[in-house]
Amino acid sequence: QVQLVESGGGLVQPGGSLRLSCAASGLTFSMYTMGWFRQAPGKERDFVAGINWSGGSTYYADSVKGRFTISRDNAKNTVYLQMNSLKPEDTAVYYCAARPRNRGSSSSATDYPYWGQGTQVTVSS
Repeated sequence: QVQLVESGGGLVQPGGSLRLSCAASGLTFSMYTMGWFRQAPGKERDFVAGINWSGGSTYYADSVKGRFTISRDNAKNTVYLQMNSLKPEDTAVYYCAARPRNRGSSSSATDYPYWGQGTQVTVSS
């Protein structure tokens, strides 16, 4: 079965950096568009970043543009989210998600059939 396992979350001070990883198994990784989403307490799950199957196309939520970078390594079946200049409002559980590449790109959570369990990111002094 498809498994997505996130790692790399934690507590970081404002202005700091974290790198999240998401290891995929049970699927042909290069056949999937990958996305990162986040959900803060009491809020909906929001799109953060997406990347196409080859890594040649990326897209971001306005709130993270210029601070976050999504990338992937198809040889390692892993997608990454490098987060710099972190702010308290970035505090959330971060999820990776997979979408078959033949369905195109999407920033809607409902368009992604496969999800990881999430990793907590807390930005606080």
